[in-house]
Amino acid sequence: MADLFSVTAPLLIRFPDASRDVMVDCLPHAGGLVYFRPFWDRMPLAEGVRFVAGEVRGEGPWKVGDSVVTVLGCRGTDPEQAAEYAEWQLYREQIGDNYPDKDVLLQFAREAGHFS
Repeated sequence: MADLFSVTAPLLIRFPDASRDVMVDCLPHAGGLVYFRPFWDRMPLAEGVRFVAGEVRGEGPWKVGDSVVTVLGCRGTDPEQAAEYAEWQLYREQIGDNYPDKDVLLQFAREAGHFS
């Protein structure tokens, strides 16, 4: 499919404990990846900006350590997360050009303690 960090489709990460998060942005990290949850800018950074340890492998779906990243809503799955993403998209439309670019996202990830 593609390099995980160039995909523009909404993504979902599934953890070994079966929990899932929508990923609205993600950044490569030497030890894995850092991702941003929907409404990350309205919650404490530790909740909204998360780190997943492990080598990033695959071309879709991708593996990061023991977690799996897929395109959200493939084959009609994950309706709850798809609804969360739809709410996020509406929010993004409302804030328009005020959404941070990748450099600013990197700064937020640093503030959350994921980069030095």
